[in-house]
Amino acid sequence: MSSLRPRRSCLYMPGANAKALDKARTLPADTLIFDLEDAVAPEAKADARDAIVATMAAGGYGKREIVIRANALSTPWGHDDVKAAAIAAPDGVLFPKIDSAADIEAADKALRDAGAPPSTAIWVMIETPKSILNIGEIARAAERTRLTTFVMGTNDLAKDMRAAQTPGREAFLAALSLTVIAGRAYGLTLIDGVYNDIPNTEGFEAICRQGLALGFDGKTLIHPSQIETCNAVFAPPPEEVAWARGVIAAFADPANAGKGVLKVDGKMTELLHLEQAKRVVAVAEAIEAMGAS
Repeated sequence: MSSLRPRRSCLYMPGANAKALDKARTLPADTLIFDLEDAVAPEAKADARDAIVATMAAGGYGKREIVIRANALSTPWGHDDVKAAAIAAPDGVLFPKIDSAADIEAADKALRDAGAPPSTAIWVMIETPKSILNIGEIARAAERTRLTTFVMGTNDLAKDMRAAQTPGREAFLAALSLTVIAGRAYGLTLIDGVYNDIPNTEGFEAICRQGLALGFDGKTLIHPSQIETCNAVFAPPPEEVAWARGVIAAFADPANAGKGVLKVDGKMTELLHLEQAKRVVAVAEAIEAMGAS
């Protein structure tokens, strides 16, 4: 595990807003999601599609990951979005309204048919009750498709469940946890859903910390003002990085060769902690590299 791409902050940018797409080149978000779905009115979708292709051709986004959120393949715009994405060659295409593994297969076929490069991954929105009921089979589709990432769509899930979005997200904890369990079982990246109350910075930080505690790798955002807090919460703290380096050094010490359990900083440390430590250091180094770009 030499490196991991950080996905602490995944900022939605409306594809129809040229000024926003340009501003995104200066924002410290790890991932930019150029949106052709919810943020774009039907009459503006074709122009937004062209704008995204043009802005990606112009470049200037540095090491930021670029993902295009397409419209669902069942809509009049979905397949044209995928064809445009094949030209733009983003890091990923985010597909909404996924209900089953068959939807993943359809997304995979659409990308192949459009000629998208193999490096363009499938991201999917987990935002319907059916997606939660089928979450295991959806995650398993990663074994045979380009699927790499789950993104929680908590707003749509709340609508379909007729559930209240309380500060503690009590109605969604089961769905969030099931998604994390399924995603980890098949090696997926997991991105938490958006937080709507932009001025409530304390509430936003609390929900970021909840997402981290649940096992998410990062969070989708709807406003640039949320990036700094999100990046800070989802980055490993300095003391954790120091611990991780100590664990790696201890197991690398020839004096400890063959040992499965060591005492590091007075605490019993097993080989499973070594893998955890390697990941922490890899993430920290990737974040540092992002900051230097």
